[in-house]
Amino acid sequence: MATQLLPLELIDKCIGSRIHIIMKTDREVVGTLLGFDDFVNMVLEDVVEVQTTQEGKRVTKLDQILLNGNNVTMLVPGGEGPEL
Repeated sequence: MATQLLPLELIDKCIGSRIHIIMKTDREVVGTLLGFDDFVNMVLEDVVEVQTTQEGKRVTKLDQILLNGNNVTMLVPGGEGPEL
């Protein structure tokens, strides 16, 4: 019999590890997950944000962010993020 793993349980297992987040817009975020809530709003540290523009990729490094869960398309636990 297979064990069922719910989405929030999977995200909970990722606390303290790196996670790659693909946003609804042209941005991708990679950081260490510190916590989240039922709406998948997330607190990340040691963050690298990559935005794709017509000129190329713009990389921004941030110490800590609060990410709104409404803008998240996909979460990749342990993901390395986009190639720069």
